Amino acid sequence: KSGILEVWNRAKKNAFYRGVPFIWCSNNLTTAFAIQCLWYKQLSGDQQFDQLAQANFDWLFGCNPWGTSMVYGLPAWGDSPVDPHSAFTHLKGYPINGGLVDGPVYGTIYNGLLGIKLNHADPYAPFQSSLAVYHDDAGDYSTNEPTMDGTAALVYLLASKEAAATSQGGAVLAQYGKPANTVKYKGAIIRGDTTQKNIALVFTADSFNDGGRVILKTLEAEKVPGSFFFTGNFYRDPVNKNEIAALRKQGSYLGSHSDRHLLYCDWKNRDSLLVTHQAFKSDLNAAYQEMEGKGIHKSEAPYFLPPYEWYNDKVASWTNMAGLQLVNFTPGTRSNADYTYPQMGKSYKSSAAILQSILDYESTSAAGLNGFILLTHYGTDPRRTDKFYNHLAELIRILKKRGYQFVRIDTLLNGAIVDK
Repeated sequence: KSGILEVWNRAKKNAFYRGVPFIWCSNNLTTAFAIQCLWYKQLSGDQQFDQLAQANFDWLFGCNPWGTSMVYGLPAWGDSPVDPHSAFTHLKGYPINGGLVDGPVYGTIYNGLLGIKLNHADPYAPFQSSLAVYHDDAGDYSTNEPTMDGTAALVYLLASKEAAATSQGGAVLAQYGKPANTVKYKGAIIRGDTTQKNIALVFTADSFNDGGRVILKTLEAEKVPGSFFFTGNFYRDPVNKNEIAALRKQGSYLGSHSDRHLLYCDWKNRDSLLVTHQAFKSDLNAAYQEMEGKGIHKSEAPYFLPPYEWYNDKVASWTNMAGLQLVNFTPGTRSNADYTYPQMGKSYKSSAAILQSILDYESTSAAGLNGFILLTHYGTDPRRTDKFYNHLAELIRILKKRGYQFVRIDTLLNGAIVDK
């Protein structure tokens, strides 16, 4: 505590709450100090230094005179180092995502260094001062060199932030309580708790709705809930009005599958985005506005399933920024291939083959279908006459006999039934 107070006595005189000195590896010290505040809070329960700790964390990610993150590649949508003093990047262009650079030094230190020569014009020139200097330039080995020790400490700090976020939940997700054990891939939850024999039946739709009546009747007869992710196109179509109302009455989960069913990223190069952040936001907002008109509020639909079930890390981060959690189907079976039709050649999967793939996975996998998000489609192309939804009752009955319970996706992922 005495060490924290020494920093605080300097920090309270600075607009950025800056009390860590600008010596070499100042970012390492900043990270370490934030961890020191964290440990003190954990040991004592004293929260008086929370703002100071957060200011040091924020400094690393852009709340500083240069307005830039000090971590290569993070955040993906922000200003972060692009020309670090690193042979990997400077000579071969290899990315070093997550690498923490040394950070700013006193102007007196920088001016006394030998061998520094900037390779390009300094975009931060208006913000340099005699107090502190920082350059995003491979020629500046004092402020822009990634360090392993600093990065290791940052990993610990970020892990503590993630742990706190997971235990507390976001503003929209908070009402659902503490999340259950889940499995993630590229930022999306793809499976619930693998120790529990729970399954969420998930159905998506954009333009096809031919399976609606069969699915609704089957779920009602088998007394199991469903989770439905529809596009704004689907919610807007007056033909679907009665079925949407029936699903709400039945107690189903109704969520978003985007507004216009956009393809977010390239099929062959997943990291290549096909939409901008603004286009994503506008489409997502339009989807929830359409749902609002149907009486489905964002607070009761915090899970978002991407169109085409295709996304990348950046889409997941955009989703989180919108106060939502990205989800996707659990891989391993061919349930999502029920959209295929014979004219697609080898890609086509019959309903019998799909059903068998589900049962085979259940029999051979160590965790079976525990925690599965089992996705099929609400309707399919007319060229597919062998509709899998006609086999839904059979699948449910078999899995019930094998001891599985069917739950809504919010129950699967959070372990608590929410009264709607």
